[in-house]
Amino acid sequence: MMHVKGNCLCGAVSFTGRFPGKPEYGVCHCSMCQKWTGGPGFAADFEDVEIATPDAITWYKSSDWAERGFCSKCGSSLFYRLNLPELRYIVYVGALDRVEGLKLSEHIFVDSQPSHYAFTDDAPRLTAEEFMARFQGEGE
Repeated sequence: MMHVKGNCLCGAVSFTGRFPGKPEYGVCHCSMCQKWTGGPGFAADFEDVEIATPDAITWYKSSDWAERGFCSKCGSSLFYRLNLPELRYIVYVGALDRVEGLKLSEHIFVDSQPSHYAFTDDAPRLTAEEFMARFQGEGE
């Protein structure tokens, strides 16, 4: 399992973690990611997240089930944290140090994707309903 380091733009927030399996990421086209990042969200599941400077992060509760973490100094979008029975971190891949072999695994919330951009890859594409069905029963 690959351990990876990451940080924000100004360096105030640094963290480590690992991919739970292969180094892969998804592209989220939901309206919240579009507002959060200025476009689609490129993000990866992460485990064993250790934040060296947790006081430099501001958490914004963006829904009943998750919050988003950003650097309180430079504003870099860093984390999406699911509040399931155990915390689950999703890390925005732009904050990671170079990861060899990082692959695109899927697109999610494709029914929210605006018409002004398009991807030409052949990764699977899931609607919001298809994606959310994965989590039914996890938070109970």
